Amino acid sequence: MKYLKQCLAMSAAMGVALSAQAAAAETVLKFAHVYEESEPYHTCAVEASDKLKAATEDRYSIEVFPASSLGKEVDINEGLGLGTVDIIYTGQLFAGRAYGPIAIGGAPFMFRDYDHWDKYRNSDLFKELAEGYREASGNHVVATTYYGQRHVTSNKPILKPEDMAGMKIRVPNAPLYMMFPKAVGANPTPIAFAEVYLALQQGTVDGQENPLPTIQAKKFYEVQSDINLTAHINDALLTIVGGPTWDQMEEADRTALTEVLTETAECATSQVREKEAELAAWFKEQGVTVNEVDVTPFREATMKLHNGEDATWEQETYDRLQAIK
Repeated sequence: MKYLKQCLAMSAAMGVALSAQAAAAETVLKFAHVYEESEPYHTCAVEASDKLKAATEDRYSIEVFPASSLGKEVDINEGLGLGTVDIIYTGQLFAGRAYGPIAIGGAPFMFRDYDHWDKYRNSDLFKELAEGYREASGNHVVATTYYGQRHVTSNKPILKPEDMAGMKIRVPNAPLYMMFPKAVGANPTPIAFAEVYLALQQGTVDGQENPLPTIQAKKFYEVQSDINLTAHINDALLTIVGGPTWDQMEEADRTALTEVLTETAECATSQVREKEAELAAWFKEQGVTVNEVDVTPFREATMKLHNGEDATWEQETYDRLQAIK
C-alpha cells in the first residue's frame, strides 16, 4: 500500500511537471495597438489567437493590448526592436521614422480612391518598400489593414481650404501628418491619440482628422459639431512583427503567423469598409452635421507639396505609385 501511494505521488508529481512544461512551451505573443476594444482592428486581432494556436499546435498564441495600454504609438514601435512587444498595428508614417519611403502610403491625397490603395498594397512597389523597412529596422511588415478615409472634424463647416486657415488641428505625432494642414493654412498640433478627446473638449485644438469608424469609436462626435468629408487620406495600418520575435520562430511558425495576421487584416478591412458606408447616416441621427465637400481644391493645394521638403521618398517611387492602375 505504501509503495502504491509512492507511485501515485510520483505520477502526480510527473503530471504537474509535464503540465508545467506544456504551459511553458506555449509562447504568448504581445500584440499592441492604440485603438479601442470596440474597433474591428481589436476584435479581429483577438480572434487571431485561437487560429494561431491551432496552426502552430499550441506553440504560439496572442494576447492583444488595446487603447495604448502598452504605450503610445511611438512607444510600441520602439518596443518591437526591444522585444517588449511582439506585434503591433501602426500607421505608415510612424513606420516611416525608421524607413522614410514606406510613409508614402500615408501621405494626403496620395491615392485616387480605395481601389488605387488596394492595388498598391498588393503591388511589387509595396513589397520593395516593406523589404526596405525590414533592412532598416529589422522588423517585418506582414499585413496591411484599411484604416479608412480620414476626414476633418470641427465646430464649424469646412467646405473649402480657406475655411481651415489658422485652424488648430490635432494630428498624430509624425511629421507627414502635417502636410495636409500646412497645404490649407491650418496649424497642425501633434497630440497622442489617447489625449485627443480631452483636447477637443477643452478647446486645446479646434479639430482633428480621422476615419468615420474611429470618430465613432473615440466619441469625437460628442465634442465636435461638424464632420467634413475631406477624404484627404486613404489610410492604412501596417501589421508588423518585431525582429527579435521573428528571429526566434521556426520557419513554419513564421508562415503560420503571417497567414493568420493576413486573415486578421482582411477581417478588419471588410468591417471598416462596411462601417464607412453606413456611418454618415448614423452621425446625422446623433445630431452631428455631416458636410459634403468638393475635395478638388484641397487635393490641388496638397499635391503641390507631394515631392517637396517633407517628402521622404524619391520621385521615382512617387511616379510608380501614381502609375498604378
